[in-house]
Amino acid sequence: MNRFTLVTGILALAAPLALAQTSTWASDPAHSEVDFSITHLTISNVHGRFGHVTTTIVMNDADITKSTVNATIDVTGVDTGEDARNNHLKSPDFFDVATMPTATFTSTSVAKSATGLTIAGNLTLHGVTKPVVLTAEGPRGPAPGMDHKQHAGFSASTTIKRSDFGIGSKFPAAMVGDDVKLNIELDVAKQ
Repeated sequence: MNRFTLVTGILALAAPLALAQTSTWASDPAHSEVDFSITHLTISNVHGRFGHVTTTIVMNDADITKSTVNATIDVTGVDTGEDARNNHLKSPDFFDVATMPTATFTSTSVAKSATGLTIAGNLTLHGVTKPVVLTAEGPRGPAPGMDHKQHAGFSASTTIKRSDFGIGSKFPAAMVGDDVKLNIELDVAKQ
C-alpha cells in the first residue's frame, strides 16, 4: 500500500512538469515589425515596413526545435515613407489590400544552426502560399517587461521573389527588383 501511495505521489508531481515543457509567447506590437527592401531601377534600394505583426510562438522549453511559430502581418499598413508609393503598393498592381489585407507565416520545422535557428514554414502572401526559410537569431533574454511579463527577442531574415507571389507582375525586374529582403524583429512576451 505504501508503494502505491509513493508511486501515485511521484506521478502527481511529475504531471505538471510534463505540461510545463511548453510556453506560449505573443508579440509585443510596439516592438515588433517586418521590414523589407527591394531594388529600384537596379541602382538603389527602397526600404519599407509592415507595422503590425501578430506572432504566437509555442516554445518547447526542453527542445527549441520542437517549437512552432505563427504570424499574421497586416499588409494594409505598408509604409515606405512616400504616400503616393504606399497607395500604389496597396493597389491591385501590387498587394491588393482591399481583398488580401494580411499575409501569414506558419512554421513547419525549427532547427538549430551555427548562428541561431533555421525556421522553415509556409508564407501566404497575395493569396499564394510558398515555402520560405528564415535565418533567425534568438531567443535573446528573457528580460522583465513593463507589463510584468518575461520578454524575449528574435531577429530573422529571408529573401523572397515577388514574382513567386504574383506581386507587381506588370513591372519588370529592371524597374522593380524581383528579390525582396525581409527583416523581422520580434519582442515576444510570455503569456
